[in-house]
Amino acid sequence: MDSFSGATSGGSPPQMSTEDFMDQLKTQLAQAYAEEFLETVRGKCFDKCITKPGSSLGGSESSCISRCVDRYIEATGIISRALFSSQR
Repeated sequence: MDSFSGATSGGSPPQMSTEDFMDQLKTQLAQAYAEEFLETVRGKCFDKCITKPGSSLGGSESSCISRCVDRYIEATGIISRALFSSQR
């Protein structure tokens, strides 16, 4: 039996309800968005705040990263609200 065969006879995959499919799609999109968000923030804030990489963060580097991430989150929220309000 291959990985595409379902538990039902005839080899056809089990049917998923539209609601279940939409929930699964939303979960996958949220996960992809979170991964992309973290990668973007990591790259931008690291490039901006870490001038001399070492084994630990200095106080100014730590506060710079914190401010950078906070600003990025705030900007993303503003953009999201603007996009969603324009769709109504």
